[in-house]
Amino acid sequence: MTRKTKTRSAKGGGKQDREAVILGLFREFPNNKFTLKHLASVSGGASKEGCRETFDILERLFDQGIVEECSRGKYRLTNSHLPHYEGIADMTSSCSLYIRVEGLEEDIFVNQRHAANALDGDRVEVAVLHKSRDGKMEGEVTRIVERSRKPYVGVAEVGAHQIFVKPDSRKMPMDIFLPKKKYPQVKDGEKVVVRIAEWALGSKSPVGELVDVLGLAGNNDTEMHAILAEYDLPYRFEPEIEEAAQAIDGRITQQEIDRRRDFRRVTTFTVDPADAKDFDDALSIRRISDGVWEVGVHIADVTHYVHPHDTIDTEAEERGTSVYLVDRTVPMLPERLSNELCSLRPHEASLCFSAVFTINENLELLDEWFGRTVIYSDRRFTYAEAQEVIETGKGDYAEEILTLNRLAQALRRERFKHGAISFDREEVKFRLDESGKPLGVYIKEQKESNQMIEEFMLLANRRVAEFCGRRKTEKGRHVERTMVYRVHDTPSEEKLDRFRQFILRFGHIFKATKGRAVAKELNKLFAQIKGTTEENAVTTMAVRSMAKAYYSTDNIGHYGLAFPYYTHFTSPIRRYPDMMVHRLLARYLEGGRSADKETLEKLCVHASEREVIAAEAERASIKYKMVEFMKERIGQEFDGHISGLTEWGVYVELDETHIEGMSFLRDIPGDYYAFDEQRYEIVGRSTGRRFTLGDAVRIRVKSADLRKRQLDFELVLPDAAPKTAPGRPSPSDEHQAPASHGHRPRRRH
Repeated sequence: MTRKTKTRSAKGGGKQDREAVILGLFREFPNNKFTLKHLASVSGGASKEGCRETFDILERLFDQGIVEECSRGKYRLTNSHLPHYEGIADMTSSCSLYIRVEGLEEDIFVNQRHAANALDGDRVEVAVLHKSRDGKMEGEVTRIVERSRKPYVGVAEVGAHQIFVKPDSRKMPMDIFLPKKKYPQVKDGEKVVVRIAEWALGSKSPVGELVDVLGLAGNNDTEMHAILAEYDLPYRFEPEIEEAAQAIDGRITQQEIDRRRDFRRVTTFTVDPADAKDFDDALSIRRISDGVWEVGVHIADVTHYVHPHDTIDTEAEERGTSVYLVDRTVPMLPERLSNELCSLRPHEASLCFSAVFTINENLELLDEWFGRTVIYSDRRFTYAEAQEVIETGKGDYAEEILTLNRLAQALRRERFKHGAISFDREEVKFRLDESGKPLGVYIKEQKESNQMIEEFMLLANRRVAEFCGRRKTEKGRHVERTMVYRVHDTPSEEKLDRFRQFILRFGHIFKATKGRAVAKELNKLFAQIKGTTEENAVTTMAVRSMAKAYYSTDNIGHYGLAFPYYTHFTSPIRRYPDMMVHRLLARYLEGGRSADKETLEKLCVHASEREVIAAEAERASIKYKMVEFMKERIGQEFDGHISGLTEWGVYVELDETHIEGMSFLRDIPGDYYAFDEQRYEIVGRSTGRRFTLGDAVRIRVKSADLRKRQLDFELVLPDAAPKTAPGRPSPSDEHQAPASHGHRPRRRH
């Protein structure tokens, strides 16, 4: 800093305020260069005396190493005093990063050249170099606090002296080096799981450590295990867990039966998918009097066999949920429990935890009872078999099924009357051969037999939630107790406004803005669009407008179901929160004190996180099978509808199979197309031709990449003339727009 002779200001008041304003200005705009006159002006006045005071402050900050003179008469913060944050890195396919910092609304963008070899999931320290007026920040990684231990799956390319693993993940855009001497067993073309050991500055590739060899790429088991490994999900149980399960005594003693309510002589049956192996819920029914029925919802008593903090419970807690891939289930509990001891198989006595309701034809709950039971399942129905009984009125236990269905349909109507939302989305299923190859695609239908089971499970879940969450005192007051709830928040007005603008394109007006009126309006809209070409697009956008359900000890109710109290009680074989609820119900039935909220909340957060990961893995397996199915159809044409738009392409969902792929903007014939984000349209530069969500289009299958689980389509526009001039630069092969130098790339949502 250039030294000058100074005259101290006679005024002492306001110096500290002036210094605070100047420091605040530097920190709020870390990328700016400020002149002495500007700093004086904004901090109290640029009079002669004010400029002298400001210079004194600058000199002091210079001596302390806080500011530097970057050019003659201009000052900025030194690098060491830039705003620093600690957060988690989220990598894009261009090797740039977004740093998620707890407490900040906006992520901090880091260009590849400032990433310091940080990788996806790393905990890093980042200095903010630039902050725009709208709050967007750009920074530089100054330190890697902790390397992520997340696994990467990829194909090994074995050379003479080294192995390079080409990762499947878009969040690892560079190859990973493995020392061949250390891992001589790895063969060329095998899929392997690796973790990053180190990545020294100046080195082109990170060095990995081998976790597992999955098998040859392209093999069905290899690819399904690869998806599980990619999401850090287990694909087998350790031997000690299997041994612990085998050691469980599965005998049902008379002493145990005497402790339970006996339902073995009451008509009881299960209704499940045809390929189900674990039957964790059953219904019983008997007539009490004319128009009055006792309905039992019987749930496998998993916590009778699995005790808190034992080997199996610890593993189940960590897994959180069973994972359902296209061709297999990865169970939360070992098969000894899920398919044997806790499966309510027909013609066997089973131990259950039950919710029993006395209900009349007017849906009045005359009585309810919760407790441990022993049952005997008289019959195992598939959904199709139960549906046949409902439709024909004939078959095994026809009177019982018809009665249950009549009550269930009445419960369903009542639920929608009180504001539940009717999200009936079609589900894609595959017909597979013995090797897992997809032979066909079909849409799973939800019929009355599915609804019959669903309504009684919902009834049990909400009544258990209220019983546990609200203890009734002797004086008739209700006292809240700690409980694990399944909660669903109200939709945000911002998302609803975007949804409202979107459906206007199809001529639909959505008036509701908040409260139960939104649910009522949604149901009305769903009825209007049933069977129309825009049905799937509108339903998809409606789902995206909703909040996500999760587990919590803080009860905010379940908006989508319109229940003030709701939990998950009915699937303890496949969800750990249900096991938590069973233990809480047992505790409160015995008169126990309210459970520890902090402990349960941590378990709720973990279970919610595991649920999200399992859902992502399931979607990845569906995407893989979709690409595998279409690989044999390259060059063929199909009808579809636009399901998504980005700045680099158009997503199209095929009408017949609901398979989705992308057509790059650069490949659309006849014009040069750009994405209009405000109107949410793709617009031709010369012709003005427009495409938006829900538009009917015809596509040709261009390519199918199994490694990336990526389908490329090209739009077939018979009236479009071929392009004659070179197009715009191509986006990367990850369907992500490239980051141009000095600009912030957009993330795909």
